[in-house]
Amino acid sequence: MDRIIFHVDVNSAFLSWSAVKRLREDPQALDLRTVPSAVGGDVKTRHGIITAKSIPAKKYGVQTGEPVMKALQKCPDLILVPGDRKTYKEYSRQFIAILKKYAEVVEQVSIDEAYMDMTGAGAGAGSREEERQAVLEIAAGIRKEIRESLGFTVNVGISSNKLLAKMASDFQKPDLTHTLFPDEVAGKMWPLPIRELHGCGGATAARLNSLGILTIGDAAGTDPEILKGALGEKAGAHIWRAANGISNSPVRGTREKAKSYSNETTMAEDITGQNYGERMPAYLRRLSESVGSRMRKDSVRAYTIGVIVKTDQFHRHTRQKRLDRSTSDPAVIEAAARELMDRLLTGEEGLFSRGRTIRLVGVSAAGLDDSPYEQMSLFDWMGAQTGSGEDTPAEDPFPITGVKEAVRTAADQKADREVTERKADRHRMVQELASEEKMAYNPSSAAAESEDPDQDPGRKGGAPVSAADEKKRRLDAMMDRINRRYGQDTVRKGDSRKARP
Repeated sequence: MDRIIFHVDVNSAFLSWSAVKRLREDPQALDLRTVPSAVGGDVKTRHGIITAKSIPAKKYGVQTGEPVMKALQKCPDLILVPGDRKTYKEYSRQFIAILKKYAEVVEQVSIDEAYMDMTGAGAGAGSREEERQAVLEIAAGIRKEIRESLGFTVNVGISSNKLLAKMASDFQKPDLTHTLFPDEVAGKMWPLPIRELHGCGGATAARLNSLGILTIGDAAGTDPEILKGALGEKAGAHIWRAANGISNSPVRGTREKAKSYSNETTMAEDITGQNYGERMPAYLRRLSESVGSRMRKDSVRAYTIGVIVKTDQFHRHTRQKRLDRSTSDPAVIEAAARELMDRLLTGEEGLFSRGRTIRLVGVSAAGLDDSPYEQMSLFDWMGAQTGSGEDTPAEDPFPITGVKEAVRTAADQKADREVTERKADRHRMVQELASEEKMAYNPSSAAAESEDPDQDPGRKGGAPVSAADEKKRRLDAMMDRINRRYGQDTVRKGDSRKARP
């Protein structure tokens, strides 16, 4: 039997979970799922965006992601309810727990959807049709248990790969099971509008429509080189493969370690050269905060910050810069993103000078650093010695970040002790160097009082040296002493490479 993949998707998740909570608190309450209703925005001011909608609201044209005021224009009687993150997380946890009773490998891809590897579930039932029927009965059992124990409904899509299972679960809703095996693609998927292909956004669909590609079947039958020419190499290849139902991605039970972090958003109205200064900063701040928050949650930092834009011609442009130090600080990420965005969009060579407008903006972070040690620059060493005006620094110049407090295995306890010892060694090193620096450069020292230029390290050839030369001489002398005492390459000018743990 071929692979069997389930895609299980909660019907109108946020709206359903809000409705279930209300009904449990008051069994006589109105079931929000039966009337035009939505979650999102500020209920009192009626501002913000729609984050979830009921099926009756969808019939009025209400869309997820659109402004609340626009949704109210379509449906004046729309009932709005506030979001409830705590409730959503709890129902999501219970939902995934049920799925894990049926499959050993469950890949949760968002708060309200997951893939299940059900290969072999119908084996031994007889013919292929009998095996598929057995699989359908398992899906029905999953839907029934979720409905009866948790109070909300799900759709189950079934196929031999993740892409087609996802497409199947998006067919008619709610509380239904659909199959979309490769031998069903031509009849069930190809007649659908190209916009309904998984991974095909509105802008891409509009571009394809302008080329006469109206259905998924049209895209499946188009020369992939034509799609690549219209959409770009990667996007064009994806559309062709997806339209033909091709996907080899496995169901992964655990999250892979992230190689980068990014967040993108599509604007309701394009950003132009005229409104750039007014609108772009808010987007970059929000995106930077999102990326930084996710990195801090995973205890990582990044050396490379990037920005992404998509123009009104559907072309993507990116810029990146490498930082001197890795960071997860949203303010640092935002500052780098603004610098890159200015360089990409403004000035004589910017996209705005070519008449382009921006419909999508993104911020990325790569070159990840998960070391518990935070890199120091040579100037940090100087500041640690001179900042307090005393022999010992006013505060620890070697902060160690990212060590997880909750880990208590023997190996990790040993690692914690090593970190503490290393921190103490570094602190002592700074104290010793600070003492040496104070003695070496104390104006009252014998060398400072000497009139002999050969004995005075602050003079060259008997003539006073500039402040810049003096600073360079002091830095070089300091580096030489550090490297002699603690080994070569303990510190390097510029800190251009990643600090060694």
